[in-house]
Amino acid sequence: MIDLRSDTVTRPTAAMREAMATAPVGDDVMGDDPSVAELQRAVAERAGKQAGLFFPSGTQSNLAALMAHCARGDEYLVGQLAHTYKYEGGGAAVLGSIQPQPIEHAADGTLPLDRLAAALKPRNDPHYARTKLLALENTFHGKVIPQDYVRAATGWARAEGLSTHLDGARVFNAAVASGLPLAELCEPFDTVSICFSKGLGAPVGSVLVGSEELIGRAHRWRKMLGGGMRQSGVLAAACLHALAHHVDRLAQDHENARALAEGLRGIEGVRVHAQDTNMVFAEFDRARSAGLEDALRRQGILVRAVYGGPTRLVTHLDVSAEDVRRVAQAVAGHLAQ
Repeated sequence: MIDLRSDTVTRPTAAMREAMATAPVGDDVMGDDPSVAELQRAVAERAGKQAGLFFPSGTQSNLAALMAHCARGDEYLVGQLAHTYKYEGGGAAVLGSIQPQPIEHAADGTLPLDRLAAALKPRNDPHYARTKLLALENTFHGKVIPQDYVRAATGWARAEGLSTHLDGARVFNAAVASGLPLAELCEPFDTVSICFSKGLGAPVGSVLVGSEELIGRAHRWRKMLGGGMRQSGVLAAACLHALAHHVDRLAQDHENARALAEGLRGIEGVRVHAQDTNMVFAEFDRARSAGLEDALRRQGILVRAVYGGPTRLVTHLDVSAEDVRRVAQAVAGHLAQ
């Protein structure tokens, strides 16, 4: 089966399963799981931060970060289409009593500084929520956010007394695509959430990195949110294996996505909206593409339109160069009928 629905569908490799099976473990809630401790240290060091904290999911990692930065009645500035705002169940508002202030994205995925400035609330005025945090995302819909913009936006935030958080679910994709070290991409932010269950291919897991103080606050929220796990070194071992073996190979996913985009562009009735890193966004002519999803499934290919928008085709470590050629051929064959 060629599964292009998301890079979350990857399965642990045999080597990763072996690492999980042989991982030294302890009780992480008591702080003595050596594999978790090693993962937290390794990710924090690579990201250039003081400390790290292992979470079962990126959603929980992001939420704990927001709650570490903001108190009840505070507000954070965030993109209208950002994952922390739109696709994480409203957790910041529901569980953290934190008001999101969504900002319209520019075409390149950035949040224009003038729109951010216009959304900033007056200080010491009881009519308004207290603006405390700027949250960005990199990559965003597969796009690498320009580092010059990141520095400008976080610099503006600091000048306004705001803290900063990066939803870096695919920040390793951004690092590989841009050629910039992970630490350089993370440096402008107070906290960064880094996911291992997407392009890096671990079954679950995210690590939140930041200062010891902020990670200490997030640790308390993790416990309250139900994220304290016991012998979680079994899971941390999968992330450690991914960190050691699956980062540089992201370049192959990006190349496969480029090849898929090129293959689709040559087909009448297909419009490729964008291809950045490991994601291809494509729109299929309605008259020609009736039944396309079912037809591809019968050929062992899984795709779907995500959140009602264009179809997002995502390459990952379980998709080969030959697979993307097969997908383009299958799409062409169906649309030609």
